[in-house]
Amino acid sequence: MTGTHYETLGLEPGCTLAEIRAAYRRLAKRHHPDVNPGDADAVTRLQQVNAAHEVLADPARRRAYDEENNITAAASSGAPRGKIQRNLAQDVCLRIDEFFRGATIDLRVNDPGNPAGEERYAFVMPPDTAPGSRFRIPREGPMAGGFITVRVKAAPGARFKAKGSDLHCELRIPNQRAANGGSEMIPAPDGRMLRIQIPAGIARGELLRIRGEGLPKQRGGRGDLLVKITYRPEVRIGRR
Repeated sequence: MTGTHYETLGLEPGCTLAEIRAAYRRLAKRHHPDVNPGDADAVTRLQQVNAAHEVLADPARRRAYDEENNITAAASSGAPRGKIQRNLAQDVCLRIDEFFRGATIDLRVNDPGNPAGEERYAFVMPPDTAPGSRFRIPREGPMAGGFITVRVKAAPGARFKAKGSDLHCELRIPNQRAANGGSEMIPAPDGRMLRIQIPAGIARGELLRIRGEGLPKQRGGRGDLLVKITYRPEVRIGRR
């Protein structure tokens, strides 16, 4: 990091005190020795960040620094800047199990028009979240006042496919089970094992519905688990 204290923090001379503090917290965390063990450059960068914050966070010292270096907000603004989008929306696809146990999602925003550079946020989704739920993450630094709206969706998995809060899967059974009926054990989406009753003479492709074993619903409760039965009919070959 070189140049003015403003450039060290990735800010414009006309920035607010809140923007200075937000940029300092973000950069101090990024360049902290605990995050960069053994990195001498990180130590130097952190020292520069600390020095910039110490001056710019003090109104009197900032004013003296600006006067000494002939820095004004108008002189540094240059040509009119384009509009920076403060409110963003993003879909996030999650595994089926994450809707039950929760998840921590790392968000990164790269906007070349943002003087503070890359933004990083850790978003914690609580357990038993329904697909389609939306969450708003407040932005920091020059983008303070804006939000990132995250909508969570179910990613298709090897075993389960989501349609709203209902889940679909397939169960392959022996031919004899299809003919005579009986029970089978299948894994539930939340990790438990479920017993499912197979009626005698069931047809291939028939759906068996297990109520309340799907994904969480936004208004409470859970959707259903629909199990598609598959098997291979027995073919016997003989001679006359």
